[in-house]
Amino acid sequence: MLHKTRGIVFKTTSYSESSVVVQIFTEKFGLQSYLINGVKKPKSKIRMNSLQPLHLLEMIAYHKPFGNIQRVSELRHQPIFQSIPYDIVKSSIIMFLNEVLYKSLRQHEPDEVLFEFLFHAIEILDSLSTGLANFHLYFLLRLTRFLGFYPDTSLAGSSAFFDLKDGNYSGMPPSHALVLEPPLTALWTSILNSNFDNLQTIQMSSNERKLILEKILLYYQLHIEGFGQVRSHEVLEEVMRE
Repeated sequence: MLHKTRGIVFKTTSYSESSVVVQIFTEKFGLQSYLINGVKKPKSKIRMNSLQPLHLLEMIAYHKPFGNIQRVSELRHQPIFQSIPYDIVKSSIIMFLNEVLYKSLRQHEPDEVLFEFLFHAIEILDSLSTGLANFHLYFLLRLTRFLGFYPDTSLAGSSAFFDLKDGNYSGMPPSHALVLEPPLTALWTSILNSNFDNLQTIQMSSNERKLILEKILLYYQLHIEGFGQVRSHEVLEEVMRE
């Protein structure tokens, strides 16, 4: 049966000389794998440049409830990015967030609220002109709300430490080293209290930003089984340093 749905590209893998299998997080069906035949051919109606990481799609696809690999009837890049493919900072952010999302989202069930957050956030990144350096930090902390381990902020205003293992604030350091200490605790809190419209107001040095990102990735490792190591942030840090 044919269905119309929006999608977000996660990963494209070569299947044959002219075909690929694309993992797409869809609005209607969650994360699905789609076989696209002939996409590498010059006259293919579906273009490979539509299957780049975190590109936003409108698609008409066949869906079998118990199928491992689905098929696509029509697919187009919609909305068309205006800046992400041409801006090295934005494209580096996309590559990094794509790696994190691929490691974090494994459900095949639909989650329309999560999908809407991701789709809207990528649209915002494409149009953003300020606050780029903090976008990925806010995105990742906000994403934890949908993944089930959003920080408990009830004691945020009166605590100097944040326990990464337990996900809450504390007035005293915990008995382990998995903790945020001042001044990083205050920066962590300011990111949590931000939104996509005021990211440029978060003031931190490049070194503080690097440390915060390391703590965020550690937070993910502690709360997502098998999350593993992320490498693409090293490229992002180099790009932002230039």
